[in-house]
Amino acid sequence: MHKNRLEAFSDGVIAIIITVMVLELREPPGASLADLRGAAPGLLFYVLSFVFVAIYWNNHHHMFQAVQKVNGAVLWANLLLLFWLSLIPFATNWMGEHFGPVPVAAYGVVLLAAGMSYYLLSRLLLRTHGPDSVLAKAIGQDVKGVVSVLIYLVAVVIAAFRPAVACALYVVVALMWFVPDRRIESLLR
Repeated sequence: MHKNRLEAFSDGVIAIIITVMVLELREPPGASLADLRGAAPGLLFYVLSFVFVAIYWNNHHHMFQAVQKVNGAVLWANLLLLFWLSLIPFATNWMGEHFGPVPVAAYGVVLLAAGMSYYLLSRLLLRTHGPDSVLAKAIGQDVKGVVSVLIYLVAVVIAAFRPAVACALYVVVALMWFVPDRRIESLLR
């Protein structure tokens, strides 16, 4: 199967996810800086979530530049990733409205599941393209992907006691991935 429809569908879903997130933002109740300060947590969580969605889109795009074909398993794995990404607006809004252990942990569960889904997608693509493919050379063992999932797992547990520390761990993962992996670009040149 050609990859074009998968890429186009994924781009559309991710665009909708970002649109839903921005529509969930609540404006301040007034026009003063004090009013804006009250809306700051929701805005900060929106920025964090936007960065995560952008990171997934960017890395998804890079990964699919090294892919020639997809199969049914890859289609389903991609849909699983998109499912978890589609829950980011809900988790972001809940965490922004009711900052506490359960919403912060739920946000982490969504990030954890998205990270695991992305890892699964990459492994299925590797199996489809073989160990000598450009993708295999670029991804390698995907240490950063495994470390990210482990950090998410730790953050979900920590959220029960220290939600702010869990959020700091989410930021650490975002910082790890902010610059896309250049290995794919360099191998495709």
